[in-house]
Amino acid sequence: MELASILRHRRLQPLLQPILDLEDAGAHGYEGLIRGPSDSVLHSPFALLRAADQAGLRLETELLCIDIIVADFARQGLAGRLFLNLSPRLMVDHHPLPLERLQATLRAHSVAPERIVIELTEDAVPAESAALLDVLPDYRGLGLHIALDDLGEGYSSLRRWSELRPHYVKIDKHFVSGINQDPVKLQFVRSLQQIAVNSGARLIAEGVETRAELGLMRELGIRFAQGYFIGRPMATPGVSLEVLEAMKTGGRGQVVAGFNVQADKLLIEAPVLRASDSNETALDLFKSHAHLHALAVVESARPIGLVNRYTLIDHFSRVFVRELHGRRSCTQFMDPAPLVVDRATPVEELSKLVVHKGKATFTDGFVITDDGAYLGIGSGFDLMQVIMQLQITAARYSNPLTQLPGNVPINNHIQRLLDEGLRFRAAYCDIDNFKPFNDIYGYDRGDEVILLVSEVLREGVEAGRDFLGHIGGDDFFILFRSDDWEDRCMAILARFQARCARLYEAGHVIEGGYYSEDRAGHTVFHPLPTLSIGIVDAEAAAYRSHHEVAATAAVAKKQAKKQAKKKPGNSLFVERRRAPAPVTNLSPSVNSAVTQPS
Repeated sequence: MELASILRHRRLQPLLQPILDLEDAGAHGYEGLIRGPSDSVLHSPFALLRAADQAGLRLETELLCIDIIVADFARQGLAGRLFLNLSPRLMVDHHPLPLERLQATLRAHSVAPERIVIELTEDAVPAESAALLDVLPDYRGLGLHIALDDLGEGYSSLRRWSELRPHYVKIDKHFVSGINQDPVKLQFVRSLQQIAVNSGARLIAEGVETRAELGLMRELGIRFAQGYFIGRPMATPGVSLEVLEAMKTGGRGQVVAGFNVQADKLLIEAPVLRASDSNETALDLFKSHAHLHALAVVESARPIGLVNRYTLIDHFSRVFVRELHGRRSCTQFMDPAPLVVDRATPVEELSKLVVHKGKATFTDGFVITDDGAYLGIGSGFDLMQVIMQLQITAARYSNPLTQLPGNVPINNHIQRLLDEGLRFRAAYCDIDNFKPFNDIYGYDRGDEVILLVSEVLREGVEAGRDFLGHIGGDDFFILFRSDDWEDRCMAILARFQARCARLYEAGHVIEGGYYSEDRAGHTVFHPLPTLSIGIVDAEAAAYRSHHEVAATAAVAKKQAKKQAKKKPGNSLFVERRRAPAPVTNLSPSVNSAVTQPS
């Protein structure tokens, strides 16, 4: 028997897949997986376990898999936790043998039990959950952690979560795949995150396969993620370079509220006209439905044209038109080739179709169908409103110039740090003398200065630990968790000073500024732009919300700007108290001040 031979000769290949910590961009641990011999029909883990079930060797197979995975994990000297799959049915039916064998395996390979996480596949949890509840304390007593796998796959997921109280909960990949385009999945995962916060469990997003999905998991505050985008199961595991690049800015993923907003959001339910209906009938319908801008002409549930209210009324306002054309078919004044779109058409695509079809479509609107069948109509004005709202909301999530996270991600990240009780430094960065620079050099050059600041800030933050966002205009925000944050700030100021000269005229560099009119119309001398950074040493116990942190950081920024006015040059001000304090200059090239806790 092939399975017996494989087990006897230990012909199983261990693979490890990284589980990424989205807080520090490091590997939190690895899930241990197994493959049969590459030249065998039992190469697939599904085929291997199915054969084990048929042969009555499931217990022996799973315990051997665990032994081989633990041995390989120990041999490679990997840091973090090791996630092992173990059937709850075996844990119950054969207790305490699986636990004793696991304990012996860990002891043999010098792996601490506290580093092991036992994954309970959700659909494999026995109906008699009371029996599993009796067994789990023995596993926990050994120091092992428990994870509930594939949450959401079975009907009883949330009840199992409530009963078993796992340390980790893995979100089924179905809810992660395409979440950046699915508001329902987003809301589901957001709800899971809230439950996790309240229950003390940690969520792991499974099946992360795109950069957008990874970014959204970070934005939602999901702590851990796993999937092919992060790293495939391999004999020697590692995190992909693209993931490391995605984590470099320290920002959360760009999330566009509205996601894949579709045409049916613009649906206006409206009565229809038949080709046999007269122009008089159409006019009567418009009179009784004053809010409608158009009516679709439909035959056999399919739209064949669109009658515009104002076009019809314009015709009927002319002399003798009612008498001559009132009883004729409504198709006389209809547009026989209106824009017809499916209800699932994204509004971004719809807007392009409207523009391509011409100005008349914006006035006439469009017909919305479901698999070709008439549903209703939509208006160009409503489409414009939705597009504008999406653009406004998108700008709150990501700055269009620098592509850095905007106000919403910044506030969310601050709040999450506070909720988790993590200490951090909030740095408010602002360009001094920026308005007169724009007046003299123009807004295009001003954008170059903003991009330069974003460049030096990106270089200054620590990938995976620090968060960089763009509030708007010339205001930036950094949430430092790196230990050398003060050195990083000084390096940022030095880089800005070294690189900004290329943006100024030589004469202005020599003079240190330029003359221009102020708001009162007086000609005054303005120094060249400099960079001010105000920093708050934030402790969770001292702040209740992101509003308080932002407000205190803004005060620190003002102190830094005052400092820059007193002594020309880039400025750094560190406020470690809740209230502002006097400023003291420490350096001639970079103004720096620190207030000590009172």
